Amino acid sequence: MFESLSDRLDGILKKLKGRGFLKEEDVVAALKEIRMALLEADVNFKVVKDFAERIRERAVGKEVIDSITPGQQVVKIVHDGLCELMGGGHSRINLAPNPPTVIMLVGLHGSGKTTTAAKLANNFKKDGRMPMLVALDTGRPAAIDQLKALGVQIDVPVYATGPGDNPVTIYPDALKRANLEGRDILILDTAGRLHIDVQLMEQLEDLKREAVPNEILLVADAMTGQDAVNIATSFNDRLDLQGVILTKMDGDARGGAALSISHVIDKPIKFIGIGEKIDFLEPFHPERMASRILGMGDVVTLVEKAQEAVDVEDALKLGDRIKKDRFTYEDLVNQIKQIRKMGPLENILSMIPGLGKQLKGVNVDDRAFVKIEAIINSMTMQERRNYVILNGSRKKRIAAGSGTVVADINRLVKQHLAMKKMLKKFKSGKGLRMPQFKF
Repeated sequence: MFESLSDRLDGILKKLKGRGFLKEEDVVAALKEIRMALLEADVNFKVVKDFAERIRERAVGKEVIDSITPGQQVVKIVHDGLCELMGGGHSRINLAPNPPTVIMLVGLHGSGKTTTAAKLANNFKKDGRMPMLVALDTGRPAAIDQLKALGVQIDVPVYATGPGDNPVTIYPDALKRANLEGRDILILDTAGRLHIDVQLMEQLEDLKREAVPNEILLVADAMTGQDAVNIATSFNDRLDLQGVILTKMDGDARGGAALSISHVIDKPIKFIGIGEKIDFLEPFHPERMASRILGMGDVVTLVEKAQEAVDVEDALKLGDRIKKDRFTYEDLVNQIKQIRKMGPLENILSMIPGLGKQLKGVNVDDRAFVKIEAIINSMTMQERRNYVILNGSRKKRIAAGSGTVVADINRLVKQHLAMKKMLKKFKSGKGLRMPQFKF
């Protein structure tokens, strides 16, 4: 996320941070470059103009120019400015005082509404709530089947009728079912529609009047950049949105939509989709995202993800095994599974302050983990616990069973030994150097 913009801003701000004294013309020159970087990232030109003017007013003040570390002060001002641009602070879903809370998802065809509806339900379920999904995309039978399949995957009920039914008349029965089953969250998956299609937009207005939703959220594809902003403006004018969910953020290296949409429509981004898996939807925190854009990492989100993925009891057992120098292939594959639960590896590494810059240009491929898991799963229990017995014939058998070659097995053995050595150093308090898993 934001890779190209982050690189540009890093280069611009590095020039300022390296100076012990700043003149007003230095700040003005840097702001010109920042404007160009934001425009190249497909940020709305009015947003760029307002942002640059606010930064200039703050950055050329006497308290900054005369500061002991003026460069660092400017970086903080840019960070705060990016936070404001993206909404200022985290915005939660407005829960109804009398359940169920009704959340209506709207957007264009292909923006990811159906998948996002299931991801949102999954998030609520993890929080201890009881969501229900309602299939209102009745014009596309595949959408109903898709939502049902996702509902089975996350064990959340889906209320659906036949293709072609009017979504407005479906809602009252869905609400009755939710009340009967004690569901406290009702997520409405509406059909995709163009914002210029008057008839379909009027249908959404009719549904809004019928359902009186607590939240109307636009699901927008982040990779469409300025188009996402224009779409959000049109939907907001007709429906008065409560917020936005940006999907496919993991594929958007520019970030123009995320930096523009909230400022233009004055509505918060509430969630972002960071991958295809059902649990790859995370709450949007402007201050954390601003830190990631400026290469400062995002330790808070990293810790939250680790707490969700890691079982405390398992972690204590692993610590005990490391102390006794018994870190086996079983332990390795368990750790890989927990890491993969946290999201795409590239996103995780970008949250570690400073590490994202060090890994620039390095190909971080999650598929390497898939290959490691396949190799370990092809081992017998004895082989997983004792690498010493892995002779030539055993390696050939493992390679055949995992769809790899013997060279891959040898590489994993070597990397596992390197990790064991690293963990020994960790135990003794010596310096660490993480092994790189390459396939």
